[in-house]
Amino acid sequence: MATVVLTAVGSLFGPVGAAVGALAGQAIDGILFKPAGREGPRIVDLRVQTSSFGTQIPRLFGAMRVAGTVIWSTDLMESAETSGGGKGRPSVTTYHYAASFAVALSSRPIAGIGRIWADGNLLRGVAGDFKVGIGAFRVHDGAADQPVDPLIAADRGSWLTPAHRGLAYVLFEGLQLADFGNRIPSLTFEIFADEGGVAVPTIASVLAGGGEVALHEGGDMPVVGGYAAAGDSAGEALQPLLDSHDLLLRPMGAAMALTGGAAREMLLRIGDDLAMARGEALAGRTVERKPVEAVPRRLSVRHYDPARDYQAGIQSAERQGAGAQEAHIDLPATLDAAGAQQRATDLLRRRMLGRRTVTMARGWDALALGPGDVVALEGQGGGWRVEAVEWEGMAVRLGLTAVPTRPAAMPEVADSGSAVRERDRLTGPTHLMLVETPQPGDVAVDSPQLFAAACGAGGGWRGAAILVRDEAGGYAPLGSVRRAAVAGVTATALASGTARLFDMASTVEVVLHDGEAVLSSVSDAALMQGGNACLIGEELVQFGSATPVGPGRYRLGRLLRGRRGTETAMGGHGAGEGFLLLDPDRLLPLGNGQAQVGRLIELAAQGLGDATPAEASRIADGRALVPPSPVHLSVAGSAAEGLEVRWVRRSRLGWAWRDGVDAPLGEEQEAYRVEVRAGELLLRSGIMAAPHWSYPPDAIAVDLAAAGSAVLTLSICQRGTHGPGAAARIALLL
Repeated sequence: MATVVLTAVGSLFGPVGAAVGALAGQAIDGILFKPAGREGPRIVDLRVQTSSFGTQIPRLFGAMRVAGTVIWSTDLMESAETSGGGKGRPSVTTYHYAASFAVALSSRPIAGIGRIWADGNLLRGVAGDFKVGIGAFRVHDGAADQPVDPLIAADRGSWLTPAHRGLAYVLFEGLQLADFGNRIPSLTFEIFADEGGVAVPTIASVLAGGGEVALHEGGDMPVVGGYAAAGDSAGEALQPLLDSHDLLLRPMGAAMALTGGAAREMLLRIGDDLAMARGEALAGRTVERKPVEAVPRRLSVRHYDPARDYQAGIQSAERQGAGAQEAHIDLPATLDAAGAQQRATDLLRRRMLGRRTVTMARGWDALALGPGDVVALEGQGGGWRVEAVEWEGMAVRLGLTAVPTRPAAMPEVADSGSAVRERDRLTGPTHLMLVETPQPGDVAVDSPQLFAAACGAGGGWRGAAILVRDEAGGYAPLGSVRRAAVAGVTATALASGTARLFDMASTVEVVLHDGEAVLSSVSDAALMQGGNACLIGEELVQFGSATPVGPGRYRLGRLLRGRRGTETAMGGHGAGEGFLLLDPDRLLPLGNGQAQVGRLIELAAQGLGDATPAEASRIADGRALVPPSPVHLSVAGSAAEGLEVRWVRRSRLGWAWRDGVDAPLGEEQEAYRVEVRAGELLLRSGIMAAPHWSYPPDAIAVDLAAAGSAVLTLSICQRGTHGPGAAARIALLL
């Protein structure tokens, strides 16, 4: 019988191939002669990561997306990070977890790894950049000379660690798990097991033990973008691919051939049927047509769609007529939507025609026919494919099925549907800023207010570790910036302005480092509550309007200038100054140990996309520790009568004028230094305990004589607990 013949085909592949070939031959029998149904690999098997012993690892061909099997892992590795601290501020300790593990992907070599997804989100981009922290990533392609992975060998011992040659796997070393609930995430991988598409005969040859498999009678070579072969036998692994293309595997000389139905110029006439053999009557020719209800009303092909990042897609074909049955075919292959719909259309058409079957008894001349040959039948139109060739006494019993004789019309344009994708955004280099601000609130501080801020050049930036140089010249961890700051540089110069009114005349354009970052306009009420505070150079500014004028570029207007005592920084702006939106949730404060007045502070930032660390430095001046300059200076009197000078103090504890009276003092005692100068020449100075100073006429006369032609200038600064504040100045026109 054919079963015996086809099982023996395995010996055609040589001593090693014989065993695999026999396995393949038995499965081929099932494909040709359709015994009880069998379930092959399913789409879901390739997208669910496993770690169970004995799990089958598929052989991959072409381009695929698979989950793989965890074959080795370490326990979670814990690390602690402490930031903040100091007088009046608690330190914060954050624990981070990482793991090292290996994932087997394919039981045949691969060409390389593309993108990787973790819990459905992009972990590794097309450029090979990781979106979370990782110590190292190694790809073992399954080559015959594949070495032992050093990390696994260090854990298990070099003598006990296999090289897994012939098995492609990847190793993650120190993958940070914070984004995945401190567990190893469910991973899927974009594999390239072969360059370009893969011909079906090539896949069949590999699965059949390496023997040659050709395409019988020539014709178009069926090609798929990728295929994941899995099953209890080589034939079972190949079955979905053969079924979806309606192909048969049959012996051809000393090799094997795939055929989709080779047409033979043979007409089987009714008069040539055998009625007797060995003196016994034989069953006559039978013609059967199954009801249309035996064919699914809809047939769907599930596949991997490259237009959906190799996620599962489904394409269907429908027929008219009675019946409601539906059929689904899992094809673990990479096909575009049009190719999958063509498969569904062809298969449904063949099932409709395949309802017609014929059996007959023939003479020995029928041994020239083999499974897959297409013949013509007298009295029956169309083509008929030989499905079975069996001995019956001295006769040959043929089983035939009606098949299409011309290609089906191309289906309508198929649609892959909308895929939910995460943008593959490059991490980009880190931009680091070290800024010092005035006192941020209405509570006195006792250390300079220095902050580190960082962002990336692209929207994929995921944070950076911040290091501070210590007294020994080395770097110590300061903390981590997890959220990108909204930062950039000015593209135009900000003109001088006033700190007393809205600056409606001045505007400044800024270009953000991250073109995907956004600046928004706010209301005047929001401005009064501190909204849209930013540093432009060293001036603290608030902006009410932010108008986009280009990619990542905004024009800022309706400005409040010189906020929190930064009036002295309102002049001298230029293009190229730093810009930073002051969002406390995106700033990393320096603790008292690092923030000391007069100290040179040097920081470094190391992000995922940084080949070298970003650096920033500045000398702390302690501007948050000293009172702001007095305001509303007034001078009454004359040189002959003397001058009365008055002013209004400001306080670090009272930036908002809520009760209409003076702000609270904010210092240990109230004191002001008053100086009279002629240019750089100091003529007179004194310490006042109240915001008032009398300049008598005789002192004015002495100072005018000493000044000559120079104009006298009066400066007043408040003396604070930690040092003098900025001075307010006024020219004395005497």
